[in-house]
Amino acid sequence: MNWHTWWVFAVTVFLLSGTPGPNMLHVLSRAVSLGFARSIPAMIGCLVAVVAVLSISAAGLGALLAASPRAFEALRYLGVAYLFWLGYKAWRGSAQSPQNAPVSSPAVSSWRVFINGLIVGFGNPKLLLFAAAFLPQFIVPSQPQMTQLIILVMTFAACEMSWYMAYALGGTQLRRYLTRPAMRRAFDRFTGVLFAGFGVLLLRFRPQ
Repeated sequence: MNWHTWWVFAVTVFLLSGTPGPNMLHVLSRAVSLGFARSIPAMIGCLVAVVAVLSISAAGLGALLAASPRAFEALRYLGVAYLFWLGYKAWRGSAQSPQNAPVSSPAVSSWRVFINGLIVGFGNPKLLLFAAAFLPQFIVPSQPQMTQLIILVMTFAACEMSWYMAYALGGTQLRRYLTRPAMRRAFDRFTGVLFAGFGVLLLRFRPQ
């Protein structure tokens, strides 16, 4: 892999990673709820899932899923169910608090935040199929493939993490304006609708 090939890959991935999706929305909502520092486990969870999915795809599971509709459907429905559950939780989040109670960070362990991020990251099988089709285009067959895959996956992870931090910082700033219960409730419900919307998009997705 030469410098030009890597540069094209890095720019493409950076632009794609910044597109709002379940991972970015999850990190944003965690930053709003918990603050930047306590949202870091969510970022790590999502990132671990992304790296794992890319590595699994490099091992050929993406092509296997594309050729096995039942396995893909099972993963897809699990991902859809979890996105709908996140949407329901976000929608009901503020409704479960007293009307005039101050907005504060809920008591939730870092481990649980990490696991939730991990599940969100693993809950989208589209990434597996995307990686299976996308990564090979930047692999030079005449050069060591494992080294190239490591470079591509680490580049993808760096781009993804930079956007996680940007979204988390944005969520931290947004948090300042959501101290009023009514505004926080509106944000939670909007977030819930977005999670459900991503679930619907995943439900309608069909591998080509």
